[in-house]
Amino acid sequence: MAKTYIQLRVHVYSPNDGGDIVLAGLSDVGFESFLETPEGLEAYIPLNEWSVDSLDVLSAMIGNGIDLSWSLCVIPPENWNAVWESDFQPIVIENQCAVRADFHAPIDVPFELLITPKMSFGTGHHQTTFMMLNYLLKHRPSDHKVLDMGCGTGVLGILAEKLGANHIDAIDVEPWCYENTVENAQMNNCQLLTAYHGDVNQIPGKQYDTILANINMNVLLSDIPKFAQLLSNNGHLFLSGFFTQDIPAIEAKANQNGLHMIEFQERDRWVAAHFTPANAT
Repeated sequence: MAKTYIQLRVHVYSPNDGGDIVLAGLSDVGFESFLETPEGLEAYIPLNEWSVDSLDVLSAMIGNGIDLSWSLCVIPPENWNAVWESDFQPIVIENQCAVRADFHAPIDVPFELLITPKMSFGTGHHQTTFMMLNYLLKHRPSDHKVLDMGCGTGVLGILAEKLGANHIDAIDVEPWCYENTVENAQMNNCQLLTAYHGDVNQIPGKQYDTILANINMNVLLSDIPKFAQLLSNNGHLFLSGFFTQDIPAIEAKANQNGLHMIEFQERDRWVAAHFTPANAT
């Protein structure tokens, strides 16, 4: 079932980093999707997760000298796929991977992904998905057991299979993401990807060579200990869905659980980071 969303439009009058501060603050209180606008940004949160107390973070910013105003409206469920089809353009990453819909012309690259997102997140256009796809292309998970946590459309798991992974589990808490992953996996002729509806506790006792988690900051902090348990001794953990200013918190939680950050990418203030076990050989 499609969700009803609250749309928050924020007009940021303050120069410099005002918009960044607003975006980070709203992310911390549960807003999950953002669109930057010439005036500031639009932020979205499911109606069932919305509380008027979420606006306290904006009031606090005004108290700290950030000049802004905002308005709210309810966005009812609609055919998001039709909206998406009306303006979606294919993307190409490093001339190696293309993400397109089935109504687009084929693109001559080694790895072509057909994705119909419906209500799911993950077409490669968002900075975090783009960076995670880029990491997969760089660290080819050949013969790896892969976990795609918070899979959205399944785009990361689908590319992992095309890159030679021998087993992929794709998991999302949202039922339509699970269903969309199943559909997209079938459209890409994936034979080794299994989708699940649930959270990280859906996979007790398994071990993975590559774990992909493009989720929000709070869920990442909660799930990093579980990821450390699921990761093989020489495995690779790729995390995204957080901002530059969140790197210290993510890295500290990883270090507490025996993980070491190898590197990170940054794209428009969003970050994707690569971790391995600290005792990896």
